[in-house]
Amino acid sequence: MNYKFFTQSNNKTPQNKPIPGREAEMIQGRSGGFMFDAGIWKMLRRCLLIGTAQSTYYAGKQELTKEFVDTVKTCVDRNPHRVSSEILYASDGRAINNSAPILALVLLSMGETPEAKTAFREIFPQVVRTGSHFYEWLSYTKSLRGFGKIIREVGTAWLSREDVKGLAYQLLKYQQRQGFTHRDALRLFHVKPPTEDHDLLFSWVINGWSELPREIPSEALAQVWWYEWLKRNPEQSHEAIAQGRLTHEMAAPVGKMDRQAWQLLFDGMPIGAMLRNLGSLTQLGVLGVDSRKNLERVEAVLNNPKHLRRGRIHPIDVLKALKTYESGGKIGRSKKTWTPVSRIVDSLEKAVELSFDVVKPTNKVFMHAVDISGSMSYYTVGSVGLTCCEIATTMALVTAKAEKNYAIRGFSTEFKNLSISNKDSFSSALEKASNQNFGGTDASVAYRWMIQHKFKADVVCFWTDSESWAGNSHPAQALEKYRQKVNPKAKAVYVNLAPYQITLVDPKDPFSYDLGGFDPTIPRIIQGIATGDI
Repeated sequence: MNYKFFTQSNNKTPQNKPIPGREAEMIQGRSGGFMFDAGIWKMLRRCLLIGTAQSTYYAGKQELTKEFVDTVKTCVDRNPHRVSSEILYASDGRAINNSAPILALVLLSMGETPEAKTAFREIFPQVVRTGSHFYEWLSYTKSLRGFGKIIREVGTAWLSREDVKGLAYQLLKYQQRQGFTHRDALRLFHVKPPTEDHDLLFSWVINGWSELPREIPSEALAQVWWYEWLKRNPEQSHEAIAQGRLTHEMAAPVGKMDRQAWQLLFDGMPIGAMLRNLGSLTQLGVLGVDSRKNLERVEAVLNNPKHLRRGRIHPIDVLKALKTYESGGKIGRSKKTWTPVSRIVDSLEKAVELSFDVVKPTNKVFMHAVDISGSMSYYTVGSVGLTCCEIATTMALVTAKAEKNYAIRGFSTEFKNLSISNKDSFSSALEKASNQNFGGTDASVAYRWMIQHKFKADVVCFWTDSESWAGNSHPAQALEKYRQKVNPKAKAVYVNLAPYQITLVDPKDPFSYDLGGFDPTIPRIIQGIATGDI
């Protein structure tokens, strides 16, 4: 009998306890495990990128959103201009959608300091870009703060912008949202038309056109004129769509829509609308195996990185479109059914990859550890029901597809081979990962497996909600042991896919990195970390 067990230093600590001497840096997660505190600025970015309007395995959406609101308010008090930069970063195609940035924008407007008000004014038109955004902003503003001077100022500016043609497009496309109509907005802000075109547009919004002008009043109001003409001549959808360049939101509610009408809409359909309507267009016969010209257009639009960037198409939008389209209408909101066209599926597969930001292969060795525990399969994103695990698998596969030397495995309380390679389609990879969900979460098993098998990785990438609680040593401790035994220069990247204020990154480790959300730039950032450029 001896006391070696007590006198020998122990670099293992059960994850349900904080690391001795590091208690002040750690907080207990909802799972019961102790993780490092990510801090409010990491929390802010995660909430903006991921959103909190969906419950996770460990927390309801009310609780998550209250934490989000409290975080934004604290950050606004500390540095409103940094908050505005974070809102802009998320709103520019990096967030799942624009709702979280819009909510944060409202909270920024509630800041007490002149700096907060100035920051709000400066970024407002860059965040509130469409009529849909405008009415979502109005709805949150009405509920949270009311319509004071600064709100009337930016609202009036938005409704009296110099680009009348662009304004008319927004007012025509989004005639009511969130319980508001354009008439409500004009009366709320008492907007005075700065030009004759504005006056004609506002007159149409408030009173409509009892009689259609014989001629189009101006180029700025051409779409409005053709919309009103179609209302009076619903049988003439083809002419109205072709001459007025009407979108499906404008033409479908008032015109008689047949296959030719949808063909005309398809010919000018932007990338976002195309993604949302692939199933309907297939069901209507506009897209079919024998529709070579139309399929070429789908491919040309969806597989063009410039279109994806310009349309602010988030990878999850493409992934949802892929999953919905492949289902033939069995999932999603559409009540239609269709037989998927393989070429469109192929185009969507390619679009998923292109929607992420990657560079040339780094020739480094990567281990991708995807969290396949039960909590990752519970948390879903959007109406299609993409699980957090499916999104994590997609992001890992995109990063792997850009490289030559990699492995993709899944962890819960074991570290399993998912049999996923860069030859997999995203659809097949999702199926392989989603069939593995089980058990608790122990991120340290990845390091233990790599030590046992002497797997020398330059970068270890974890795709997780960071609620690691089931192990007998913390991931940071396991990483230290891995560096001692296998690769002292190994870097670790933890991509947190849930809006929590926890991290598995040891803040004292300069070679561990915390990335948040479903940001399409993450694969490129990981490659930059691998090469030392970041």
